[in-house]
Amino acid sequence: MVHKPKPAPLTALAAPRNQAAQPSVTFSADNARVTAELPTGEAVEVLLHGATVLRWRDGAGRERLWLSEAAAVDGSRAVRGGVPVVFPVFGTAPDHPQAGRLPQHGFARTSRWEFLGKSTSESAADLSVKLDFGLSSAAEGLDPTAAPLWPFRFNLIYSVTLSRESLTTSIVVTNDDDKAFDCQVLMHTYLRVGDIAAVEITGLDGASYVDKVDGAKTKTESSAPLTITGETDRVYTPAGDGSSPVSVVENGKTTFSVTRENLGNVVVWNPWAEKAAGMADFAPRDGFKNMVCIEPGAVGGWQSVEPGDAFEGAQTITLPQ
Repeated sequence: MVHKPKPAPLTALAAPRNQAAQPSVTFSADNARVTAELPTGEAVEVLLHGATVLRWRDGAGRERLWLSEAAAVDGSRAVRGGVPVVFPVFGTAPDHPQAGRLPQHGFARTSRWEFLGKSTSESAADLSVKLDFGLSSAAEGLDPTAAPLWPFRFNLIYSVTLSRESLTTSIVVTNDDDKAFDCQVLMHTYLRVGDIAAVEITGLDGASYVDKVDGAKTKTESSAPLTITGETDRVYTPAGDGSSPVSVVENGKTTFSVTRENLGNVVVWNPWAEKAAGMADFAPRDGFKNMVCIEPGAVGGWQSVEPGDAFEGAQTITLPQ
């Protein structure tokens, strides 16, 4: 029997360094993760597998993303928690001529991305650090199942920008092929909350949505604000351009405000007790009480990208000041 070495444990982000003069970027010993930190203590950790944001820490040392205790962080499968990148299909689309054979949520979250570099702003008024990651149809790290199932030439640039009060993730999808392709994009963000029973979600009143828990029926949100009291899986199409935030309010205080650029949908997801119990990588079993997914995406239909053209989208999660 061949015994595979155990992957290095996922360690907590280092304690804030008060003496640092500028943003810093460091790699794990196995070059599998990159961590960016501001001198004021804020930090973000990204796993190259999937370009998945694993952790986001605010200046007070609090983790702002939910990450399953059983999440695979060794590159063996997609990560349960953090911010996985969904591309080129959301869920599955068995009837779509191009994406019909793709696995759930596509292959971006199961490919190893390349770290392209960093850029920083060191002004006191705009302290930030941006990490860029790349994945293409020619990349060595591309999931080997991708090309046979989705044989298009493409290039993805994914950027993660950390500032003192926010985290921004953005993606650029470029069509390098000689024919158009359809795609969907989503940022599957797991936000950490103290108690889901005390959470309200604002900014969705009057929006139409597809209720995937109720037979994919199309409905209109009449609750203001929205509360989570059971399994929830809804694809919202809010009015406006995304500049009006969808906010998470806990015990009467706003904890997150999410704005969008060119991402017309917002998925709200919580598995609740029964579904969480059926997920091998969801831990602890009652972890659904401490998370809610607010997922900006372009998934209500398909984005047709012509040869040489690009699709761009972004989300910004802002913390209260």
